Amino acid sequence: MRLAEFEAFYRANVAGITGFFARRCPEPQTVADLTSETFAQAIASLGSFDPRRGSARAWLFGIARHLYARHCAQAANGTHLVAELSGHRELDHDEIEELAGRIDDQRAGRELLARMSHLSELERSALELVDLAGLPPREAAAALNVSPGGLRVRLFRARNRLRREQEPK
Repeated sequence: MRLAEFEAFYRANVAGITGFFARRCPEPQTVADLTSETFAQAIASLGSFDPRRGSARAWLFGIARHLYARHCAQAANGTHLVAELSGHRELDHDEIEELAGRIDDQRAGRELLARMSHLSELERSALELVDLAGLPPREAAAALNVSPGGLRVRLFRARNRLRREQEPK
């Protein structure tokens, strides 16, 4: 992918990446920061993108997953405070309202993530990427670095477990 194509790529994927973070973060500023950092890292690593390993969309969700994991690790040890104070611009009121709306729109996704807490990390990630973010299973498999067949088996098992839990007893 060339830099000239990146604008169309950004426009096609910004809502999905924002939704990914909105399902996890209740703070609009954090959602905006993580979303922008995802695309900044994507631009910086365009040269390393290999379309033979998966789609650009799967690659982008892989970057988002790694950034969120790093964000959680930094939050756990307090180093996020330094990062938050350095170089991030404050959102204006309209941007905060828009992101707050997106976060609210992801309430059902957050509830599903909470119901999936007993599943393995791979099963949760597979369900989220396929069922919530709308990635085809092959792309989700590439983002998670597993085989497409293995991902389909995990999806099948995880969906069955969630269905069984919802059935009245």
